[in-house]
Amino acid sequence: MLVDDVTIKVTAGKGGKGLVAFNKTRMSLGPTGGSGGKGGDVYLKGSSNLSALKQFRFKKDLQAENGGDGKQQNNDGATGKDLILEVPVGTMVHNLTAKTKNEVVKINELVLMAKGGKGGKGNFLFRSARNTSPKQCQFGLLGEHFTLRLELKLIADVGFIGLPNVGKSTLLNELTNTKAKVANYPFTTLEPNLGAYYDLILADIPGLIEGASTGKGLGIKFLRHIERTKILFHFISAEAKNPSEDYRIVKQELETHNKALLDKPEYLFLSKSDTIDLAELKKKISKLKKLNAAVIPISIYSDKDIEKVQKILNKIAEDKLLP
Repeated sequence: MLVDDVTIKVTAGKGGKGLVAFNKTRMSLGPTGGSGGKGGDVYLKGSSNLSALKQFRFKKDLQAENGGDGKQQNNDGATGKDLILEVPVGTMVHNLTAKTKNEVVKINELVLMAKGGKGGKGNFLFRSARNTSPKQCQFGLLGEHFTLRLELKLIADVGFIGLPNVGKSTLLNELTNTKAKVANYPFTTLEPNLGAYYDLILADIPGLIEGASTGKGLGIKFLRHIERTKILFHFISAEAKNPSEDYRIVKQELETHNKALLDKPEYLFLSKSDTIDLAELKKKISKLKKLNAAVIPISIYSDKDIEKVQKILNKIAEDKLLP
């Protein structure tokens, strides 16, 4: 199961306590208490692992290491170890405590979430001409503490959308090395699948149904993943009794969720075109052209049809490389 929305609590490390100590060596008397070490910071790190948020299903309170206490002979305490939490690229970070937003958009990108507390001063730093034997020191400061909501929104060049069982996963498997589950029943795809076609990232978004934007079926859970895709490949099965109605349903759900989705470039594919006779295929293409002039019939079993899709992807890849 893909975990794509989770709330956690992060706490940076506390600063170490300063020490009160004095040199016991004859003729070298004086304060020698070291300062406490700084507490560890908390970072989020971008990862290509789409399932990285699973680690937070049961462990939701996370803390960086505290700084070490000051030591004798002016030795400061050790700095606390930073806590680095991997999250998928495309994760929106809602800081519910500070009321701020951030996002992780690059692999290996580090985003500071909580700063560790400063260490307290040892008595060595309190020495002065008037106070040659200070007996005061400081406690370390607490690290920052925040409640974070981590919301994954896939970042992909092309998003495959459509009703359930229209052949999206099959085509993704054909174009990439992805091994997405394929079967002849609704909701085979229960979580997004990603594949790489050369420099393009393709995302197979689980099938939508009428009412998805209000929570029906797989619901609004996956509609948000379409928001970050640049181009949509819309699939309608040639086996559908009314392809125009199927097209309308998906477009309506996109509009209800976010009207901006309708402005994305879209390619319309009439999939499984080998399952009906040529006369019926032409009728369905004619009706769909009234809704979208660029209707492309394809069959996963036709090399020519696969090449059609590849040409489109190659052009998208070329445009992506242009300055």
